[in-house]
Amino acid sequence: MKLPERTVERISEYRRTLLNCLADGKTHIYSHELAQMHHNTAVQVRRDIMFIGYSSMQRKGYDVQELIDVIGKILDSEKVLNVAVVGIGNLGRAITSYFMGKRSKLNIVASFDVDPSKVDRVIAGVKCYAINRLHEIIREKNISIAIITVPADQAREIAESLHLAGVKGLLNFTTVPLNVSPEVYIDEYDMVTSLEKVAYFVKMQNSTAEI
Repeated sequence: MKLPERTVERISEYRRTLLNCLADGKTHIYSHELAQMHHNTAVQVRRDIMFIGYSSMQRKGYDVQELIDVIGKILDSEKVLNVAVVGIGNLGRAITSYFMGKRSKLNIVASFDVDPSKVDRVIAGVKCYAINRLHEIIREKNISIAIITVPADQAREIAESLHLAGVKGLLNFTTVPLNVSPEVYIDEYDMVTSLEKVAYFVKMQNSTAEI
């Protein structure tokens, strides 16, 4: 069964929270607790969890480890998926450093850049390659996912090159919407849009407070 995109996003967020709870020694959690942590409703949490086939909530709540395992079976590939970061500037470095070691089934194995001073260096724990070796390295390392953090005017060309090299999933951190083959799944993250959304709701709160 293919899950809706928002459901996938939410259960990924639930797992991150559950892992933190487990690290803090919490073994069980109620739906309303999980909902509060994610600014959600308990009904939505229960619906999402039932949707993935887990319903064994006890009087003391969901078993945290069991729920982590169930979510892992839904989200994680059986084999490790290799990831590349294209554009290893400040944002690319930050993403690479943050993500390294976070998920056992997702492995950042290469980065690419046009800056000669970065090529053939290990940056944020990952070797950086010249952009003109993109096709070669993508195939050699069996990379199926790429994170794009290049300047906006290069994004479409890079996305097309990644598609032609065989990449099946793109996470786009540029401000340019991408449009490649339907065979490639694209998720777009625009920090400006996210910040504007936050600013809008702050404005609305301020307007309400002034009434």
